Amino acid sequence: MKIKFLALAALFACSTTFANAQENYYTKKATDNIFLGFGVGGMSVFNGGLNSPTFNFNIQLGKYITPTWGVRAEISGLWQSLEGQDKSWFVSGTNKYSDYCKMFGELNADAMLNVTNWLGGYNPDRVVDFYLFAGPTMNLASKGTQFTGQTTANEEALLEEADGAKLRIGATAGLGLGFNVSDKWAINVEGRFGVTPSIFGDASACRKAEATGRLTIGATYTFGGKNFAKVSDRVVEKEVVKEVVKEVPVEVVKEVVKEIGGGSAAIFFKIGKAKISPEGMVNIKLMAQAMKKYPNAKYKVAGFADKGTGSVSFNQTLSEKRAQAVYDALVAEGVNPNQLEKVAMGGTDPMFEKAYLNRVVIMEVK
Repeated sequence: MKIKFLALAALFACSTTFANAQENYYTKKATDNIFLGFGVGGMSVFNGGLNSPTFNFNIQLGKYITPTWGVRAEISGLWQSLEGQDKSWFVSGTNKYSDYCKMFGELNADAMLNVTNWLGGYNPDRVVDFYLFAGPTMNLASKGTQFTGQTTANEEALLEEADGAKLRIGATAGLGLGFNVSDKWAINVEGRFGVTPSIFGDASACRKAEATGRLTIGATYTFGGKNFAKVSDRVVEKEVVKEVVKEVPVEVVKEVVKEIGGGSAAIFFKIGKAKISPEGMVNIKLMAQAMKKYPNAKYKVAGFADKGTGSVSFNQTLSEKRAQAVYDALVAEGVNPNQLEKVAMGGTDPMFEKAYLNRVVIMEVK
């Protein structure tokens, strides 16, 4: 049973790799989408029936590689309980072996598959996610019990406590529901099933492959919020540079900006972002210089978003943030705020043939 369960866990890990190969989103920076989680709940041993549940906790550290899959490490414990078996096991010098609790620590390495995003596509506004996880596990506890080689008058085997500690290797798998409170916080309910050698040793009727189950509720915090980029944008960003900049000499750019008093200009953004790039800041500085030469001119600072990505509310907020970022940058460069008017257009249909060019703030004379 244990070998089959290990094989299933390995197969699951491979399936998440396949899912990643079909993914349209990725994590752009190594520091993005790292999360910390914790949970509390109960644990029970499935051996001779369902044993009394004991307290269980976990602490997790992981990373979402894409919206569909991720990886995490989990430390958990704290107790397991084994009650009377079908046979009358005895511990030497004590009463019948029953209602026995034992402390242990466990380390799990999980591959995680977000089934909701896998089947339904990524939606940053989705509230509920259903996910699966599986991987190897190991626990550390004392050696438990061992047979003494002696029996009672009724030929019942005698047991004694074994000295030292023992590391046991197995596999676990489970499922969870995540309730997204925000882009950073989620409430999680998880069930985990595992198979490892028993921490109770020979006292367990399934000492070589004992099944355990856990049910926990907890929370997960994603540092900086979930932040994914489209795979296509790796190519798109290069196309933007070629089509918008086209390696125009700096002298020509300056001459064009000098005429901004009677024209318009654009600052482009990355998908889902409202942060001005270093290249954008260079253009803003040049535009600010030109605007200050026309103190009586009024300018509209209009923020836009790509209608094809994100919800209506998300794009509206994003376009507001982009317009505000350019407005603040111009004011910081000395432009009179009375010359500027901010507007947010939200997600719109392509204005320049290609949708990604809508991730922009356009400044024009009113």
